[in-house]
Amino acid sequence: MAADEPLVLGIETSCDETGVGIVRGTTLLADAVASSVDTHARYGGVVPEIASRAHLEAMVPTIERALKEAGISARDLDGIAVTSGPGLAGALLVGVSAAKAYAYALNKPLYGVNHLASHICVDQLEHGPLPEPTMALLVSGGHSSLLLAPDITSDVRPLGATIDDAAGEAFDKIARVLNLGFPGGPVIDRLAKEGDPKAIAFPRGLTGPRDAPYDFSFSGLKTSVARWIEAKRAAGEEVPVRDVAASFQEAVVDVLTRKAVRACKDEGVDHLMIGGGVAANSRLRALAQERCERAGIRLRVPRPGLCTDNGAMVAALGAEMVARNRRPSDLELSADSSLPVTEPHVPGKHEHDHDHVHEISKDNLYS
Repeated sequence: MAADEPLVLGIETSCDETGVGIVRGTTLLADAVASSVDTHARYGGVVPEIASRAHLEAMVPTIERALKEAGISARDLDGIAVTSGPGLAGALLVGVSAAKAYAYALNKPLYGVNHLASHICVDQLEHGPLPEPTMALLVSGGHSSLLLAPDITSDVRPLGATIDDAAGEAFDKIARVLNLGFPGGPVIDRLAKEGDPKAIAFPRGLTGPRDAPYDFSFSGLKTSVARWIEAKRAAGEEVPVRDVAASFQEAVVDVLTRKAVRACKDEGVDHLMIGGGVAANSRLRALAQERCERAGIRLRVPRPGLCTDNGAMVAALGAEMVARNRRPSDLELSADSSLPVTEPHVPGKHEHDHDHVHEISKDNLYS
């Protein structure tokens, strides 16, 4: 193993995606994903019990697929990383349990890492090492956060977060009101391209002079859009779906980008990284680019496939932990559904001696 290019497998099961990624340093070798989103679509949202069962069924096949794609044996790995939190408790437990089993049987160090920090670190796989500090805007179905990371492996500082609905959650709820199905982000993004973003003046939450400068609120926007749609329907008028989608989307991305650029200026950071599932939104990417260029800020956004939940991001952070000689997690590692972003990983209380692993356990592993 080259000191700066450890070979690490990452497991991500915080929600409805079973993701397994393999990286060598900052080079992506495999990114295998098994999604249960189609099953959840029938219920209009993620059902935790269904997600957990889907992870159980997909785990071993997805790991096998990733190893085959990377062209390596499990024994070649230098470490195993897994999302320890935050996320759905049951879903996280499946990934953590699998990672502990592989780490034990292979006699490899285990790294329980933070889901949000992983979303930041994945950008290394596309745009090279992260600047220090890194300013990150993370937007997904469960999170809308502004984070400053002087060291992605040990020092992540929250500047602001949503006080109610996350951006992705608001997209899903408005899509439901418009009868567009689940998930809502992609379909609203698509329809918005054919609508007028200035057609309806929806509110921009927490943008007043006395409001918290880096916090987000999308609950009021969601309610405003829903009531506007209900009023149209009550009056027997046709709802201009494309204009509603465009105007709603503009309200969300306007607030996100405005606050992110302000944070960069206030903190003296000349770049901005955007991650999380909503970072795949085309209007968010375009408006962020426009505003960053105007402010002299360099924008870093991973390709859409690396913005949604995936194992590659977990492997990327795990590889950084190994490269920087961070202490591995204990085999007593547990899932933490509310793991704070200030804890990029869960270090063990003491070093484990893995020499007790029986050779028969290793031999039972597929190569």
